[in-house]
Amino acid sequence: MRFRNKSIIVTGAGSGIGRAAACLFAAEGGSVIVADRTEGADETAQLIGQAGGIARAIRIDAGLEEDVVRAVELAVAEFGGVDVMFANAGISGGMANIFDTDVALIAEVLRVNLIGPFLAIKHAAPRIAERARDTGRGGAIVLTASVAGIRSGAGSPAYSASKAGVINLAQVSAQQLAGSNVRVNAICPGLTETGMTKPTFDYARDAGKMDRVGRLNPLRRGAQPEELARVALFLASDDASYVNGQAIAVDGGLSSSHPVTKQEYGRTAV
Repeated sequence: MRFRNKSIIVTGAGSGIGRAAACLFAAEGGSVIVADRTEGADETAQLIGQAGGIARAIRIDAGLEEDVVRAVELAVAEFGGVDVMFANAGISGGMANIFDTDVALIAEVLRVNLIGPFLAIKHAAPRIAERARDTGRGGAIVLTASVAGIRSGAGSPAYSASKAGVINLAQVSAQQLAGSNVRVNAICPGLTETGMTKPTFDYARDAGKMDRVGRLNPLRRGAQPEELARVALFLASDDASYVNGQAIAVDGGLSSSHPVTKQEYGRTAV
């Protein structure tokens, strides 16, 4: 029960990693604001309620300042403040290369994926710091970046650039929140089965090619949302009380190496 008596906001909580995290936060005693722009927010809140947890749903666009303010105000009104912000909402923006990417598309991807976390920090951090002063315990902000933000090869130019920005934003904001007892970290998922990647996983299952999903990482598989959510919860908890300004890759080992000829376990690949 690491989050007993704690108030948590999760954006992009209508499905995937956000839903998994919201449910786990609630299962560990947290009171959760479930924020998403779809009806999935209501579904996640219902799941939490059915399991005996506490949640309130709110429909927001995570890249709109007034919507982020509404989510923070709801947490203050319902739960007395904010202890944790998990800025998880994001969009893919497709797979077009630089020369085929429309300016409007990259602007929209940056608005949601980078401005969204910026707004989450801007408006949640003061409330988290205030709560930290009042309770004498620290607070945390967790951002969802991506292995695509670490180096090329895991996403489109628009998506990759946005997630690289999220990693830097975690580092900069950790420094600018010095002395507040508010930590900021990012998780960098590899290939994970979410709404964003559903077509890839569905195709692989239908074609009998699931053995090819995630084959470039040493674990040779994709991840499930709960595997990412557990790392987000760790970073948000007091268990990670000395982890700050970091970007943690959760990718089955994909980003641990440059491309090389693979060696199979127990034998040499030809």
